[in-house]
Amino acid sequence: MDLGIKGKTALVTASSKGLGRGCAEALAAAGVNLVLNARGAEALEATAEAIRSEHGVTVTAIAADISEEAGRAKVLAAAGDVDILVTNAGGPPPGLWSDWSREDFIAALDANMLAPIALMQACLPGMMERGWGRVVNITSQSVKAPIPVLGLSNSARAGLTGFVAGTARQVAEKGVTINNLLPGIHDTDRATGLDTGVSKSEGISMAEARARREAGIPAKRYGTPAEFGSACAFLCSAHAGFIVGQNILLDGGATNATI
Repeated sequence: MDLGIKGKTALVTASSKGLGRGCAEALAAAGVNLVLNARGAEALEATAEAIRSEHGVTVTAIAADISEEAGRAKVLAAAGDVDILVTNAGGPPPGLWSDWSREDFIAALDANMLAPIALMQACLPGMMERGWGRVVNITSQSVKAPIPVLGLSNSARAGLTGFVAGTARQVAEKGVTINNLLPGIHDTDRATGLDTGVSKSEGISMAEARARREAGIPAKRYGTPAEFGSACAFLCSAHAGFIVGQNILLDGGATNATI
């Protein structure tokens, strides 16, 4: 399927690896020029060069901490007119409700709620003026069903979801859509980190920790960044203009809910 977005410009944050990279690669395959961002310059540039070589699109790599105002300003200055915005950030560390201080919550909010909101506030006016735009926020399945050990993530991402719910309906008439993709467990560094924590706390092997998690997923496997990226690219396409303010699960059926 021709997604109808060849020649558009996309800003994809936290895109040197994992789900962000999966989204960037899928957009590049559709002919979209990219501005990629992550904190680690070496991994980011390696990803940028790989995508340039594979897809022949223009890829600009900007190493910066997107959760900080200076980092956002650096990225936005390099990006110019953004047609497609994909926001992503690593999740906060797991723990118990009694573990977290106010500073822990502020850090989670900065990375997983306030930074995406600031990027939208920067990019939406231009999209609306041009009469077309796509925003996809990578959040979490915890928005639909909270994960007890991920209370920091539950809190921050729920706040972002509330912002999107109202904002998406205010900008849709200008040809701009905002939607959220809610990943379950995917085969990324985040999954490895969570499995490592289970392995250490329960004295089991990594293979056992993974098998236990897979057993709770109806698909009986972890998702892949490539299939996640394909879903993102469709939401960013010319065919998705009537999908507004939605929270779409990509979790292999793990969230047990009727609606």
